[in-house]
Amino acid sequence: MTVQDRATDIAGEFEFLDDWETRYAHIIDLGKANPPLDASERTEQTRVRGCASQVWMVIEEEPGDALKIRAESDAMIVSGLIAILIRLFSGAPREEILAFDAPAFLDEIGVKGTLSAQRSNGLASMLECIRTVAGAGNA
Repeated sequence: MTVQDRATDIAGEFEFLDDWETRYAHIIDLGKANPPLDASERTEQTRVRGCASQVWMVIEEEPGDALKIRAESDAMIVSGLIAILIRLFSGAPREEILAFDAPAFLDEIGVKGTLSAQRSNGLASMLECIRTVAGAGNA
């Protein structure tokens, strides 16, 4: 499944959520289902800088030039945002990750524009972390 196919599926979920409160609740539910990292993986090397809450992201290479992304946060809404990013990008080839306009997609589904400035900055930092690894050619 391509990143665009995944985005279409996620957008379909959000299409039926009428208001921000319902979307917010859905994002939190997504975050609750996100598996935690091992304690040994929550290090300074895996911490995403620029987030108001604590975020750790582990990005590993998979066959076919794809990246496996796992991440965790100590904040419920951020955990949900992480879950969305993982659904979009984990297992996808680097080229697709780099080509996809995630900020526009998050705006399209009504997530990006309703976040606080701090949460928006954190989301941008998480996206930048994924794009940096995808563009580097090695995790």
